[in-house]
Amino acid sequence: MPIMSRALPVPAEGGQHRRPIIAAAIELTAKSGWQAVTMARLAELAGVSRQTVYNEIGSKAALAEAMVAHELDRFLSVVGAAFDRHPQDLVEAIYDAVRAVLELADDNTLLRAIASATHGTAPELLPLLTTDASALLTQTKTVLAARVAAYHPPLGDDQVTVVIDLVVRTVLSHVMQPSDTPARTADAVAWVVARLLGITADPPLRHT
Repeated sequence: MPIMSRALPVPAEGGQHRRPIIAAAIELTAKSGWQAVTMARLAELAGVSRQTVYNEIGSKAALAEAMVAHELDRFLSVVGAAFDRHPQDLVEAIYDAVRAVLELADDNTLLRAIASATHGTAPELLPLLTTDASALLTQTKTVLAARVAAYHPPLGDDQVTVVIDLVVRTVLSHVMQPSDTPARTADAVAWVVARLLGITADPPLRHT
């Protein structure tokens, strides 16, 4: 049975203990693995009762969803900030956003725990960002589509959708298994986007 459902929820505010419980779950997962995460242990770490954990979170499957939603919110925040810094330059906004995402991923405890699952530490975590990541991808692409539309790119809606899908899946791949520095990867992604948009990027490649 997959950890995630098909509908990744928008991070809920919940009660005052929800975020500390999620933070404790992420820390415990990174330190001891997903199998070590129990409602009783989370209650101890967050300084609340086990019933409070159940009331705020629900099941362990719901906890996994909440953890991913919590981290996705952080990543989308840096994406939004990058676009805000470059309101007139779509290619530069994409470069800045991709670089910010990859730099954040490089020091993300939950992602490190999930990446370690590829080496057998906790293989049940992998669906969080792989086979059951469709809702995560959908939410990310929806946010990006709204941002990109503000630049009125010289492509049809269907073509823009293809470009956004390409960018999101490429970045997720590099989040899980980076092959270069965040700056070089962002540079390459921005260059591809510029070519697809028919824009002459200046400079064509920053990190050659």
